[in-house]
Amino acid sequence: MARLDDQGTLLRPTPSAILSATRVVSVLRAGHASQYAPVIEALQLGGIRSIELTLSTPGVWDELPLLQERFGDTVEIGVGTVTTAAEAETALDLGAAYIVTPVTDPDIISACVRRGVAVYPGGLTPTELHAGWKLGATAVKVFPASNVGAGYISQLRGPFPDIEVIPSGGVDIDDVPAWIRAGALAVSMGGPLLGDAFKGGDLLDLTARARRVRELVDQTAEQLGAAR
Repeated sequence: MARLDDQGTLLRPTPSAILSATRVVSVLRAGHASQYAPVIEALQLGGIRSIELTLSTPGVWDELPLLQERFGDTVEIGVGTVTTAAEAETALDLGAAYIVTPVTDPDIISACVRRGVAVYPGGLTPTELHAGWKLGATAVKVFPASNVGAGYISQLRGPFPDIEVIPSGGVDIDDVPAWIRAGALAVSMGGPLLGDAFKGGDLLDLTARARRVRELVDQTAEQLGAAR
């Protein structure tokens, strides 16, 4: 059940200050979560400070507290690929800053909304995305975003003018300005940003890609602001 205030208004968890400022989520998948720390550091140096640890990677539960201790408030660490309410509760108990799920599961969304933690449920159809938003999602994750393109947000805002959207799945670096111009709250990026970072690739190159993504986000947002 959605959380309501005394006037019956939905208490929707808000995006963090970090996400609002940086507008990029980096989605990490590796052979084991013990590989994450150097990659997070490289991303942070490039200005990306919202990190999603996916449960499809072994070791997330053990590494999450260690990563939080290491990086503190300089990055926000959420847990993604959450597919059950029990997984969501475990992540929240371990201090996850937010929850990301590839599906629109009312129990997962309600668990997060009840505890006031940002949640980003995935969906593709208007029915799925509206359902997640109506239940109190901080924003809905359009997944896989590469199947529909940035214009999809404009189409969604026709019937759902207030809906917040984060595209995920196949978002390339060159696609970032189009999604921000279309009104995306942020972009969620995996392989196109991370490249070969988990396969022995140069982490300086990763930092350079992260900087490029942030530059594109910031430049586009500045252009939009100037146009208003």
